[in-house]
Amino acid sequence: MTIIDCHVHLNHYEGTKFLPLEERTELLLRTMEAGNVDHSIILSSYKVNPDRPSTEQLIEVTKKHDNLSIVAGFSIDGHNDNDFQNCRRWLQDGLIKGMKLYCGYEHYYPYDERYQRVYDLCIEFGVPVMIHTGDTYTSKGKLRFAHPLNIDEVAVDNPELKIIICHLGNPWIQDCEEVIYKNKNAYADISGLVLGEFTHYFEDFMADKVKEFLNYAGEPRYLLYGSDWPLSNMDSYLNFAAKLELAQHSRELLMFRNAQALFKI
Repeated sequence: MTIIDCHVHLNHYEGTKFLPLEERTELLLRTMEAGNVDHSIILSSYKVNPDRPSTEQLIEVTKKHDNLSIVAGFSIDGHNDNDFQNCRRWLQDGLIKGMKLYCGYEHYYPYDERYQRVYDLCIEFGVPVMIHTGDTYTSKGKLRFAHPLNIDEVAVDNPELKIIICHLGNPWIQDCEEVIYKNKNAYADISGLVLGEFTHYFEDFMADKVKEFLNYAGEPRYLLYGSDWPLSNMDSYLNFAAKLELAQHSRELLMFRNAQALFKI
């Protein structure tokens, strides 16, 4: 079966060996091949530094690889008008597939009016906006800005906007369920539910949470597979997805069809 991982990074994270960007890209491609992952969507960060490549760098390093796509991270504090116009140009040229906001890492609610131009841009080009929700990798994140209930405001005020709630809003998964159930323009990915590998106990625990999510919100036309590699182990994540006990049609929606439609892959 086709597999699209809608949520990976090429950032260097603390505690791992530093590799040049080209080598990180090759490592991603080898990891995908080992797991039979057909396509990955790489998200750039809310900041740019030696550990976190810019969207432009990602476009350059992946241009030879048809099985890699880019979503541009955008920040109120870290990006300027020129960066925004670059995103417009990349969307026009088909070089990026959407935008990503890092609420929680940035201390702003997703309904902050300064994000509205990002939403308008995504609506104009018919691409999704991905929004971080739930726990943050760094202790400097502020959780109130990353609560999935905040997404309801954006979904209601922008009915034409396709919104992907990253990480199921974990640990506020039940709140994410309601936002998805209520708003037909809201979607979610299942990425980043674990750092590293799933333990047997935690795998069962989170699988039950995802099944409960599906039972509440209905057919998974809104749920996307993503891992958050390299923070999450890709092989362990694929095993987790395989244990969700979905019917074939639902599994195809989760593993590739929803992402294929949203990101126009």
